[in-house]
Amino acid sequence: MATKNLFKLTIARVDEPVFKGEAIQVTVPGIEGEMTILANHEALISPLVAGIIHVTKTDNTTESHHIDNGTIEIANNTATILI
Repeated sequence: MATKNLFKLTIARVDEPVFKGEAIQVTVPGIEGEMTILANHEALISPLVAGIIHVTKTDNTTESHHIDNGTIEIANNTATILI
C-alpha cells in the first residue's frame, strides 16, 4: 500500500479552532481563483476571499468550511489558515 503525502493543517477563527491535524489536500478560495495545496507545497502567503475551504482528511473524507475572507500561510510542510 502506498503511503500518502501529508501535511499539517490548522484552520482557526479568532475565537475558536476549526480544524487541526494532518491533511492530504486543502482547496481554498484565493483572490485569483481556487488553489489546491498538497504536501511539500512551496512557501506562500495569500489573502483568501469568500467561498468554501475543502479539506481532504487522512481517511479520504472531505470536510468543508464556509469563509468570508482570510489568509493562508504555507511553510515547512505546514499550512495555517486564519479566517
